[in-house]
Amino acid sequence: MATLPNTTLNEILGRYAYLESEMAKGPDHEVYAKLAAEYSSLEEVVEAIGAYRRAEEELKGSRALLHDPSADRELRDLAEVEIESLKENLEELTQRIRLLLLPKDAADEKGAILEIRAGTGGSEAGLFAGDLFRMYQRYADLNRWKVEVLSASDGEVGGFKEVIASIKGSGVFSRLKFESGVHRVQRVPETESGGRIHTSAATVAVLPEAEDIDIDIRPEDIRIDTMRASGAGGQHVNTTDSAVRVTHLPTGIVVTSSEKSQHQNRARAMQVLKARLFDMERQKADEERSAARKNQVGSGDRSERIRTYNFPQGRVTDHRINLTLYKLDRVIEGEIDELVDALVADRQARQLAAVGADG
Repeated sequence: MATLPNTTLNEILGRYAYLESEMAKGPDHEVYAKLAAEYSSLEEVVEAIGAYRRAEEELKGSRALLHDPSADRELRDLAEVEIESLKENLEELTQRIRLLLLPKDAADEKGAILEIRAGTGGSEAGLFAGDLFRMYQRYADLNRWKVEVLSASDGEVGGFKEVIASIKGSGVFSRLKFESGVHRVQRVPETESGGRIHTSAATVAVLPEAEDIDIDIRPEDIRIDTMRASGAGGQHVNTTDSAVRVTHLPTGIVVTSSEKSQHQNRARAMQVLKARLFDMERQKADEERSAARKNQVGSGDRSERIRTYNFPQGRVTDHRINLTLYKLDRVIEGEIDELVDALVADRQARQLAAVGADG
């Protein structure tokens, strides 16, 4: 039976006790918030370590009873049954603690910027982009997250050419980060009289929402242009220069926002720009780690096709983990937890394997 190193467990318990004592001193608000955040992040693993150690003691006691010649037969039989149960419990607790000790993605608890763009497939791709956005909206509703559309470009017959939204809530990025990539749909378009199945695609990018402390943008590194917001056919929606285009000069990233308020447009464009720069920094760090360590988990490559939604057969397939579900109607209504849970489990299994290989 696998065991956990006591030194590691003692270090965690020691850190937890230290944080508790420091918080009791009543430091200023900013310091207290940092201490409380770390304390909260350790609570689950500390609870699991406590259960693990109690199970260890119970197992030790049951083994002693089993080999006690003075104990009657009935008690020793009971101890034998308890030993098997306790060993199973310890195995489960060991696995749980190992998962809790895996390196955390610092961005997991952040909100996210969701970007969906129609790909190949013409107007049908725009409709599919709209379907994907509604799917994530409903998933957000199920999790009580707040969705705010930052910018949108409507498709020719509905849906979107592009839509960018902010999603705020607890653990948003940790649940949505696996959605980045090319999503493909196979279905018969409403405009198709011959009943032929068309294949279209849309790209999804999920970026952790950057805070001011994450990304510092120097004023001299950006150019802000204002222009008239235009509607369909190039007609001016209003006569004021309300639309905003922000260009980040060092990277060439361009973000536009064209709602009614220029002030709001500037704020929204900067929000998206910060998220893209933050994501760029994260990807750069990932690439550096990957180059240094070939077993790095997760390439973060968004160019690969990750999922297919086949409407005639009512199935959705995630190609990264070869998982097919015949419940497309529920998935498209936002019930994607089964897919997300499977992707999280696969990521954890790969991380555990990498840790085992290192050890």
